[in-house]
Amino acid sequence: MTTRSILLATIAVAICIVATPATAMDNPNDEIVGGWEQIPNINDPMVIEIARWAVAEHARRTNDGLQFKRLVSGTYQIVAGKNFKLRIDTVNGDGKEGMYIAEVFDQPWTHTRTLNSFGPAN
Repeated sequence: MTTRSILLATIAVAICIVATPATAMDNPNDEIVGGWEQIPNINDPMVIEIARWAVAEHARRTNDGLQFKRLVSGTYQIVAGKNFKLRIDTVNGDGKEGMYIAEVFDQPWTHTRTLNSFGPAN
């Protein structure tokens, strides 16, 4: 009976050892799925492109002439893609600056990008 228990324990440990690297590879940056995290590098070209797109999409919908100035900060959430909450500095056609919060869903593998909200930062 003791030999059988030791064998089962050894097999269980081996399965854990083999399964751990595969799980780590699914999420190589240790990102929390479903949790909101700070964007570590707001100068990341992909994140800036999403921020620029959000301002352009808002301007297209409202025809208010708002233009991207810079990305100030942001958070992201891993879902079936990524949700972004971006704090964006903008300028309008009269040269007046404004701070806005954009919420964007991005799923690159399906070429899906949606502007969920865009409004003044308080």
